[in-house]
Amino acid sequence: QVHLLESGGGLVQAGGSLRLSCAASGRTLSSYPVGWFRQTPGKEREFVAGISGNDGSTYFANSVKGRFTIPRDNAKNTVYLQMNNLKPEDTAVYYCAVRETSGMSYYEGSYDYWGQGTQVTVSS
Repeated sequence: QVHLLESGGGLVQAGGSLRLSCAASGRTLSSYPVGWFRQTPGKEREFVAGISGNDGSTYFANSVKGRFTIPRDNAKNTVYLQMNNLKPEDTAVYYCAVRETSGMSYYEGSYDYWGQGTQVTVSS
């Protein structure tokens, strides 16, 4: 059984930073693609960032490129989403997800396991 636990959300002013954590049990995250997605009310979940298994290649949505990074701590079996220069439009519930098939995907339907989500609110 795979369990993903997200943490680190909260309220921050525009221009500020937050770091979200995605800690896993039941899978070694460094061996699988991990994606971060976000969702706002009435909208579909959208891809934000991802890191591939093994080689650790990273991928970002255009809207966050240059502001977000996705570090990984293999010793802690945790993937992070470091969010800098936050904007009000980054406000959403953020989810991490693991895909059992190799290869990064931007499509939420291709992920097999999801965390419970953590709220990020950016005030203007």
